[in-house]
Amino acid sequence: MLDTALDAGLSPETLRKIETGRVATPAFTTVAAIAGVLGLSLDEVWAEIHRPDGVVGPGEVDQARDEARPRLAS
Repeated sequence: MLDTALDAGLSPETLRKIETGRVATPAFTTVAAIAGVLGLSLDEVWAEIHRPDGVVGPGEVDQARDEARPRLAS
């Protein structure tokens, strides 16, 4: 998480606040920076937010993070 935050130009505390919902609406540039570090396109992020059922389950955030980890290691 430290590397992700720093690579995105954020403090680790800011990233923690976003993850826990204490920052409910992060700035677009913040979201774009995090997506870039994780190797996600903004289209992928948008598709997750606007899924047909409109709900992101609690495990889905963890799953997306776990799927992004191999991209961070390379």
